[in-house]
Amino acid sequence: MTHNVNFAQTWSQVQSGSAKKEVYVPPPDIRDVVDYLSAYYHGMTVKILPPSTATFTAWEDKKSRVARVSAKSSKTPLIGLKTSKEIIGIRTRPSLDKAYEAQLNLDDLLDAAIAMLPSDAFALLFLVQQDLYQSPEDEFVCGLAYGSSRVSVVSMARYHPGLDTRQEVERDHAWPASHCAAYVADCCDEAMDDSNQISKRGKNEARRKKSQQASDAIDVEQHAGSPLRAAIAAHTALPPLSSSVDPVTLTGLWLGRICRTASHEVAHCFGIGHCTYYACNMQGSASIREDARQAPYLCPVDWAKLQKATGADAVERSNALIRYCNEKREIHLFAALGSWLESIGYGA
Repeated sequence: MTHNVNFAQTWSQVQSGSAKKEVYVPPPDIRDVVDYLSAYYHGMTVKILPPSTATFTAWEDKKSRVARVSAKSSKTPLIGLKTSKEIIGIRTRPSLDKAYEAQLNLDDLLDAAIAMLPSDAFALLFLVQQDLYQSPEDEFVCGLAYGSSRVSVVSMARYHPGLDTRQEVERDHAWPASHCAAYVADCCDEAMDDSNQISKRGKNEARRKKSQQASDAIDVEQHAGSPLRAAIAAHTALPPLSSSVDPVTLTGLWLGRICRTASHEVAHCFGIGHCTYYACNMQGSASIREDARQAPYLCPVDWAKLQKATGADAVERSNALIRYCNEKREIHLFAALGSWLESIGYGA
C-alpha cells in the first residue's frame, strides 16, 4: 500500500470483540503457500510477482478525501489498485458483521487480476489479506475463480483462527476428523433442525446412536492400514487444536486453510469444476464450517483431469507433496495429508 491509503492498513485486522481471545496470530508466510502450490501443481512453475505488479493507492484526490472525512461519512472510500498499465478502482464497504473494519469488492479484484495476468502465465492467484464481498447481500466471500479467464482471488481474512468461535468452526473436527460418525450424525441433525424438521429430533437421535454403534463395531485391525485411518492417527497424535492459543500453532492452522482453498480455486483455472463424486478438494463449500471438513486431496476423477491438463506424474507429484508435508508435520492438516499419501504407497 502507498502512504496515501494508510487508513486501509487496519482493514486486514480482526476487530476487537470479534475474536474470542486477543492473541496476535502472525499471518502465514506467502512463500509457504507458494511451496505448497508448487508441490500440488507439480511440474508447473509457481512464482511470486514483484510488489510493483499491484499496489493499493488512493483513488480520490486529497480534497475529496478531506471533504468526506469532514462530513463524517460512514461510507468507505473507493481505493485504487495500481498495476504496471493502469489504476483500477476497487469498491469497498464497511463489514456487515463487524468482523473487519471494511471489505473489498471481489468482482473488482477479479477484473484487476485479469489485467495483471502475465502473457507467459497459465493462471494467476491473487491472495489478499483483506475481507471480501461480492453482492450487497453477501456478509463475506472467501474467494472465487474465473476459470475461463484463468484468474482467481482468495482472501485470508475469514480463515483467521481468531474468528473460529464466532463462526462456529470446530477445529478438532476438521479433515480428516470430519469423518467421525458421531460428528456427521450431529451435523445431519443440525441441518434437519434448520430445515424446520425439529419434530424428527427423536428419530435423528436414534439414528445417531445407531451410527455410533455401527462405527464402534468396525473391525479396527481390518482398517488399520487404510489411508483415512492413517490420516486420522496423524491428526490425533498432535495436541488438540480446540483450546490452543499458541501463535505458532494457530499460524500453521491458518496456513493449512489457505493452502486448501488456494489449490481449490487455482484448479478452476484448469477447467475443473466442483466435484460431486467423492471426498475431494474440489467439492463446493457453502460455509466456513463446511470448508474445514473437506479433504485436501483430489479424487481419482479430478486427478485424471489435472494430470491431463498438466502432464504431471502421479508418483512425482505425491512425493513432492509428502516432502512438503514432512517439513510441516507440526501442522495438523499436513501431518494428516502426508500420512494419507504414504499409506497409499507413495514416498517409499
